[in-house]
Amino acid sequence: MPGKSTRSQAAGLDVGSRRVRCVAGVVEDQRLRFTGAGTAPSRGWQRGRVQDVAQIAESIQAAVREAEERAGIEIESVVLGMGGPALGSISSRGVYEFGRTRPVTPDDMKYAIELAARRGLEEDQMLLHVFPQQFTLDGKAGYRSPAGVPCSRLEANVLLVTYSVKEHEALVAAAHQAHLAVEETAAEAVAAAYSGVLPRDRQNGAALIDIGLHSTSVVVYDGDSAAGVASLAVAGEHFTRDLVMGFHHAYQHPISPEDAETLKCEYGCALRGLTADNVVVEVPSADGRSSREFSRMQINAILEARADELFAYIRDYLASIGMEQNLLEGVFLTGGGARLEGILDMAERVLNCPARYGLTQGIQDWPPGFQDQAWTVASGLALYSARLKRRGGGRSPGLLGFLGW
Repeated sequence: MPGKSTRSQAAGLDVGSRRVRCVAGVVEDQRLRFTGAGTAPSRGWQRGRVQDVAQIAESIQAAVREAEERAGIEIESVVLGMGGPALGSISSRGVYEFGRTRPVTPDDMKYAIELAARRGLEEDQMLLHVFPQQFTLDGKAGYRSPAGVPCSRLEANVLLVTYSVKEHEALVAAAHQAHLAVEETAAEAVAAAYSGVLPRDRQNGAALIDIGLHSTSVVVYDGDSAAGVASLAVAGEHFTRDLVMGFHHAYQHPISPEDAETLKCEYGCALRGLTADNVVVEVPSADGRSSREFSRMQINAILEARADELFAYIRDYLASIGMEQNLLEGVFLTGGGARLEGILDMAERVLNCPARYGLTQGIQDWPPGFQDQAWTVASGLALYSARLKRRGGGRSPGLLGFLGW
């Protein structure tokens, strides 16, 4: 019946190595409305890799149960995020010879992209997404959408986003053990960009940096599609570990990882001079000795060195894909590691471009209390679930970019 509103459930599941987060909503008149969310401590991981599927399943169940109670619905299926060191990307090219000169059709473009996606991957790698970048017609490059342009040879240049088959299967198995169907899987950084970076910003050149516990994921946009996706080994855990090592070696004062995490969260800053560095902080000892007092500057000096290294790696990656000077909209930071004070200032200093937080946009009734960098991945996965529901089904495997995400 024309004009009748439709409703369907949508949910996204972000299984991080520190926390599991689930966002649930309903699709009403082509828009996602927030209904509830849940989070739980994440167990079953070792340095960003799956170690115990059963423990991860229990963590998923706890987060989903909380989301169900808050939303007042039963969550049966989710879009599941994939992140960590198992994420990667490679460039590929598909060549379609027409045999005669004729106008390019959308089907020709899709076929050339599919040819590029058939590139052989390493044994433990699978295709997660395909992002078309540009087309070349009879040797002339630079076409974004060449439909209607005559040529006899069409080349599609694409970015293939890959993931470990073993890790992918383990995470899907954990979701199944938690009694959830998996509608689709998506790279967490791409999901975060879908939620936290507006289309116009992606058009002008932007990068999303998702700082997790064990890895930092980067997705770079240059126009409609991704120009690069990478996973870096420097992440939130390294900041905490540096404090442990720094106090032990530089100050002969051992502290526990738990106390180091508390220091980082309560007093840490990624750039000295932004806080009252002369403030004295009492730092407990991990070996039973009495506490000692240290200035906040001593804490921040350790964190600043690691933050500088992290963004230097990102700068080098941007340069390697030719985007170091092309981020007109700058970088958007998400993930629990982006909560560190001063992280935006350090990003701007090292990357020489604007930096801001990538916060959730596009979900009706999104609570202000959830407007946090750590929730952007889960909200992006929920938005993608809603997009699938609006389309009335799934997508072709890997053709995320071609379908306009």
